[in-house]
Amino acid sequence: MKRQQVLAGGMPMPGLAERIVKAIFLTLICAVVVVPFIGVVSTSLASPEEVIRAGGFVLFPTHGIDLSAYKSILSGGTVTQALLVSGFITAVGTAIALVLTCMLGWALSRRGSVGNKPLLLLVLISLLFNPGLIPSYLVIQQFGLLDSLWAVILPTSVSAFNVIVVRAYFVGLPDAVLDSARIDGASEWKMFWYIGLPLSKAVVAVVGLFYGVGYWNSFFGALLYLNDSSKWPLQLVLRTYVVNGVEIGAQDLGATEALPPQTSIQMAILMISVVPILCVYPFIQRHFAKGVLTGAVKG
Repeated sequence: MKRQQVLAGGMPMPGLAERIVKAIFLTLICAVVVVPFIGVVSTSLASPEEVIRAGGFVLFPTHGIDLSAYKSILSGGTVTQALLVSGFITAVGTAIALVLTCMLGWALSRRGSVGNKPLLLLVLISLLFNPGLIPSYLVIQQFGLLDSLWAVILPTSVSAFNVIVVRAYFVGLPDAVLDSARIDGASEWKMFWYIGLPLSKAVVAVVGLFYGVGYWNSFFGALLYLNDSSKWPLQLVLRTYVVNGVEIGAQDLGATEALPPQTSIQMAILMISVVPILCVYPFIQRHFAKGVLTGAVKG
């Protein structure tokens, strides 16, 4: 009688037919994701003649690489300005959010401190109830932040979910290390700065990635609070020219030469909005699982 093979977890190994079906299914899913992305990259790099001949979408460029679309959008016009604005919002917003989140998470992890439970309850309630669009707009207006980049940065500078993850990570730090530092006369600030943060690089990296991606991809706040188009972030420009299909003129890009086809310019803008996150993620990915799991489950 043939012995049935089992996996490490005790589950029976799937048969050949089942594995083939899974392989085909996963291949189709990967193709659905990868093929459009290859088309976006190829269209942005294809020559204008090839894009026009293909009807606006090139899967594999056959006449070499043409960077005219990228030169046009990075020539100092609307897209260049929006790229600088998005970089400022992402860098400043992520830095402020990390400082506030780590400090609040450390304060909530110190059981017995003054106001610990009410403040923790307030953070948990904010996970369940959203203030709503109109109250948020009125608060921004009351503080005089309309048409200011701070209206995009400050309202999302503290995420209750990220605070809970950071707090759980700090709670899981070894008590012996903190007690020894306390015996040596270290204040809470010194324990936070010299012990808490150095031991929490994984969760800080993951939370920083969450905030960075959120700020880089945000456009709804800019759509609500920013009336001056020179302050629009890249994602709002992307929405205007790519999603809404508004035609891009030479005056919008600051270009002096003839523009490539609209499809090439749109795909180039889309690539510029995606590439920074693709470049940052591999350096943080190794911390991702450790930071989330250790921050979410103690022990």
